[in-house]
Amino acid sequence: MSREFSGGWSGRILRVDLSRGSHSVRGLDPKAAVELLGGRGLAVKILWDELEPGTDPLSPDNVLVLAVGPLTGFQIPSSGKMVIASKSPLTGGYGDGNVGTRASVQLKRAGYDAVVIYGRAPHPSVLVIEDDSVQVKPAGDLWGADAYSVEETLEEEHPGAGVLCIGPAGERMARITTVLSERGRAGGRPGMGAVMGSKNLKAVVIKGTGELRAADPDRLADLGREGYQFLRQADGYEFWMRQGTMMTVEWCQENSALPTYNFREGVFDGWEGISGYVMEERKVGQKGCPNCNMVCGMVCEVRSGPMAGRRDSELDYENCAMLGSNLGIGDMDWVLTLNLLADEKGLDTISLGSVLGFATEAVQRGLISEEKAGRLRWGDGEAMLSLAESIASAEGFGAQAGMGVRALSQAYGGEGFAMHVKGLEISAYDCHTTPGMALAFGTSPIGAHHKDAWFISWELKMGRDLITREKVERLVEMQRIRGGFFECAGVCRLPWIELGLPVDWYVRCLNAATGLEFTEEDIWGIADRVYALMRAFWVREYAADGRGWGREMDVPPARWFDEPLTKGPFAGEKLSREAYDRLLSWYYELRGWNERGIPRRSTLESLGLGYVAEGLERVGVSLS
Repeated sequence: MSREFSGGWSGRILRVDLSRGSHSVRGLDPKAAVELLGGRGLAVKILWDELEPGTDPLSPDNVLVLAVGPLTGFQIPSSGKMVIASKSPLTGGYGDGNVGTRASVQLKRAGYDAVVIYGRAPHPSVLVIEDDSVQVKPAGDLWGADAYSVEETLEEEHPGAGVLCIGPAGERMARITTVLSERGRAGGRPGMGAVMGSKNLKAVVIKGTGELRAADPDRLADLGREGYQFLRQADGYEFWMRQGTMMTVEWCQENSALPTYNFREGVFDGWEGISGYVMEERKVGQKGCPNCNMVCGMVCEVRSGPMAGRRDSELDYENCAMLGSNLGIGDMDWVLTLNLLADEKGLDTISLGSVLGFATEAVQRGLISEEKAGRLRWGDGEAMLSLAESIASAEGFGAQAGMGVRALSQAYGGEGFAMHVKGLEISAYDCHTTPGMALAFGTSPIGAHHKDAWFISWELKMGRDLITREKVERLVEMQRIRGGFFECAGVCRLPWIELGLPVDWYVRCLNAATGLEFTEEDIWGIADRVYALMRAFWVREYAADGRGWGREMDVPPARWFDEPLTKGPFAGEKLSREAYDRLLSWYYELRGWNERGIPRRSTLESLGLGYVAEGLERVGVSLS
């Protein structure tokens, strides 16, 4: 395929040195654009090329990347995605997250495919990007302020701009912090907020006035209209607009996958109190990414408790389940309160729910004292809020809890019920009876996150008990689409997975935008290349840190193997280690990785990543 594109990409990368307050602009390598698309693909390539192996994630030498894709910003459904990536201080490996925000479109309009931020500002700062004007300004009173008020201030100063910022928890470099935007949008679960905090970077303001360039704008406009019409007419559109992802609470309860009591169970007696129907009673608005006509953010009013009267808690399934059933909380107002605190302070809601769940169980088991962690009890929203506030302010035990579940289990014991993979806390799906979904979490390229791992619906259709190579083939297919294409192209996956907008439609949009002739096979090749590069980054960094790499890195928590469910339709069931091991071996075989989960030299070379093989061998990783 030709690498000469006539649209889609802006063709420029902005580099900002916070230490010196300087910046430069480089051209986007056309080869990298075509072979990696953008977003996650471009971000991991930059990190591989520019980071010295073994770099401390919270040092000035770490790099923070903001990257969009060739479809970002065009008038097609849900095209407002940006990837925020860095070496993760939570996991020690490759970390990223996507966020739907005006900042994505503004970055594209400013003429950049990515911003590469390195160094550390000498004082708390705000990075302001307005087309070719790039300034590092003092943060002043914004340092210490919550994310909601920071955005309000910066949006008043820069009308029409997109804002990315951190809360006080990110300033204090809690490892479970994200980057916030638009009062409730968040991205970068593996500690991207801490990376910004380590760089004294409170916020990034982005505003662009340029036009987006498409190779065939008329064709792209036609495809956009076709996509919007498809979604409006799709089965389920009306109900989606009512509940969004919150419908999943009832679905998971019915399928014994609702995380309950720190993932000890898959059903929750109080689920109706946190259901999508109860959410509808409190809904006061909806929010979505730019160019979206199936908005998923349900903005709700808190009716009781310490935040009663607040009408700005943006809810979806993941934060509801992790701050609800996972903590034994069946009161929607406490869920909304915990969620609002997390969004204002910059804490990841999924990891926060997991940390609170682990701490509660550890207190009950006598591993952590009540004097240290508080009198934590399942369902006690007040006690949960108290610990969450301590985490945000890094006070007492809260400072330790902000390091995440893995760190807590290493300090106090309880590894068997520490619900994480590779250091990233597990998203809201219990996997006692779904080995394919467990494998999806185990092999997710940033740790256990649903954006790469939502295989459970496909698995239930194939059969929970099915242990076959075909199931793993389907998982790889899903990863290619969700974690490969969508994370690189700069568009949201929900129109595809929830309402059935075909993958082929996206490929046609990509060709109209870029002027190239991608096929679905080309897209899968790009996805495999990106997955191999992300895995290689993990292996390189762990080798450089002296930790080594083995297949145990891709195995989910012991709880799902050792402790059977005691409630619901699948009481008595648990995962089989033998069955999981077979699935994992098939996965490695399909990926072209060895039995330790490391890409083979032949695989890397076939993907055009020969330089990656050389980089791995330089840090002592054997590829034989």
